[in-house]
Amino acid sequence: GSFLFLGPTGVGKTELCKTLAKFLFDSEDAMVRIDMSEFMEKHSVSRLVGAPPGYVGYEEGGYLTEAVRRRPYSVILLDEVEKAHADVFNILLQVLDDGRLTDGQGRTVDFRNTVVIMTSNLGSDLIQGNKDESYSEMKALVMSVVSQHFRPE
Repeated sequence: GSFLFLGPTGVGKTELCKTLAKFLFDSEDAMVRIDMSEFMEKHSVSRLVGAPPGYVGYEEGGYLTEAVRRRPYSVILLDEVEKAHADVFNILLQVLDDGRLTDGQGRTVDFRNTVVIMTSNLGSDLIQGNKDESYSEMKALVMSVVSQHFRPE
């Protein structure tokens, strides 16, 4: 499954992910946290899946693909996903649509036993600034901001 947790800093999005990992897989260590602000540049995509053959670091594999290969039953936390470069989302779409990802070495990594959770602070200002509005009105405002930022897929 895949989820998008939205809310201001400090409301417990990351803590909820840790709790889910412990509940689903009996250990908080079953959570892999990836700070998406480290993937703002176009070339940073290769750090997630691994460098292609002939490039420096080819043997090491990617951060995301290696984490799932080593622990296929896990919660993947993509923290502050809105900060990632647009090309990173193309990679994530493969995971979310197909449940698999091909690394830089051409190996297919199976994500079907993972729970992918993306967190974002998008719309936090609306949540904090419109406390008098009903939940449905606030949700509509926040989802409008989210849909403007992310592609519909």
